[in-house]
Amino acid sequence: MVVEVAELLGVTVFALSGGLLAARRGMDLFGAVVLALVAGLGGGTIRDVLLGAVPPANLSDAWAVGCAVGAGVVAFYQDLGLARFRRAVLVLDAGGLGLFTVNGAVTALSLGAPPMAAVFLGLLTGIGGGVLRDVLSGQVPVVLQDDIYALPCLAGSVLVVLLWQADAFTPVAGVLVAVLVFALRLLGRMRRWHLRRTPSQPPAWPERPPRPA
Repeated sequence: MVVEVAELLGVTVFALSGGLLAARRGMDLFGAVVLALVAGLGGGTIRDVLLGAVPPANLSDAWAVGCAVGAGVVAFYQDLGLARFRRAVLVLDAGGLGLFTVNGAVTALSLGAPPMAAVFLGLLTGIGGGVLRDVLSGQVPVVLQDDIYALPCLAGSVLVVLLWQADAFTPVAGVLVAVLVFALRLLGRMRRWHLRRTPSQPPAWPERPPRPA
């Protein structure tokens, strides 16, 4: 029951980010619904396909599809100022990242995936929908840009697997891990943490001495 609720919450918040991004990019309502579906269901679909659970559960779940479509429509018609779009998308994306990371790792472990596979499936579940959303909207995926995005997801996924192996994973622990991923993502954005290599400055060529008259 907890896994299903977390799945629907993750679908909803990611779908909201898709609808808001579509409005910001000047798309129509159909485009908003498509981005909402891709953002909300993409990560879970990737997870299920890799686990061999086909057809993916969320594609045949009327509640999941309905939440994604409804969230996309609501987000598209919200009267938000342009300056607030980026903040809203960032917060919703961070929320979906935390929920989907925990849900992806737990689902993988529940289906008997080994720990390493569960870690990477948690990561893919967290970032998959956002990557597909960004590509379809015509922008470089956030995970490939210069701020911290995948690392909080990876850390949360590892923590879920460790708690699971220690028989210490509970619904409350899952919520706390999701909040941790959410907080790390936002903190990294606010503090501008990144993994870029600072380019070295080329040596300045010495100026040629003036020729004697």
